[in-house]
Amino acid sequence: MRPSWQIWRDRRGRVSLLRVVTLILLLLPLAKTFYDANAIFHGARPINELIHRAGFWALVLLGVTLAVSPFRRIAHYGGLSDVRRMLGVGTFCYIAAHLTLFWADQSFDLGNSAYEITHRWYLIIGGTAWLGLAALAATSTDGMVRRLGGMRWRRLHQLVYAIALLALIHYFQQTKADVTVPTFAASLFGWLMAYRLLAWWQGSSDLSTLSLLGLSVAVAALTFAGEAIGIAIAFHVSPIRVLSVAFDFNAGIRPGWEVLGAGLAVVALDFVRGRWRARIARPVAAE
Repeated sequence: MRPSWQIWRDRRGRVSLLRVVTLILLLLPLAKTFYDANAIFHGARPINELIHRAGFWALVLLGVTLAVSPFRRIAHYGGLSDVRRMLGVGTFCYIAAHLTLFWADQSFDLGNSAYEITHRWYLIIGGTAWLGLAALAATSTDGMVRRLGGMRWRRLHQLVYAIALLALIHYFQQTKADVTVPTFAASLFGWLMAYRLLAWWQGSSDLSTLSLLGLSVAVAALTFAGEAIGIAIAFHVSPIRVLSVAFDFNAGIRPGWEVLGAGLAVVALDFVRGRWRARIARPVAAE
């Protein structure tokens, strides 16, 4: 058994390369913030910048946490499950920093902070997501799994999907002008949810390469359509005109193409991994 603070070791007490890489991933945003410290603290609103950074990285890590189950199956690498708890707790640490920095921005006035969180819709939504993540982090230990029982624990932690949706809504509300990055993030979340729904509908968590291809194309098409409709409503223009701009790469690469590229990368990974497994299995079958 390893001491609980030695998170770079596995349950047998051995140094785990996957855990070390995960720990580096969790610390990278913090390192990037220290690297940019001079620019941040000489900016117009340094605390506000830190608030947004902490919130953004919490959302990114939440997405990575949700991606563990699909990629464990696609890459046929069960060891990924070993770092899911690390990622989840790391996500909560960043969202806790997000809230603490907001409190600092309010001059540590607890009453005013509470008033703001309970009277502004985007803060109500963000605060609800924070409470949900706090509940999941508090029940992430082996002892809580035993106390709650496996079934109740799993049902509680399925709230992460609703929490992620609230976090995305909060992110959209916080983004005043260009919503390209929130759209991309929401589409990746949609891909992860669609993967789970398709696996449930097919009765198998191991989707075929063709299913993954169809899923990626469908989510990318919905991203193009959703972005076009959103911009059309916001600026009172034709959605067809907005869609035509998607093919003008001089104007920038739209989120739909980025989602399609990410999806095709997953399809390629699944295809290569499948061929590799078949090649290994062929000599074994011949014996």
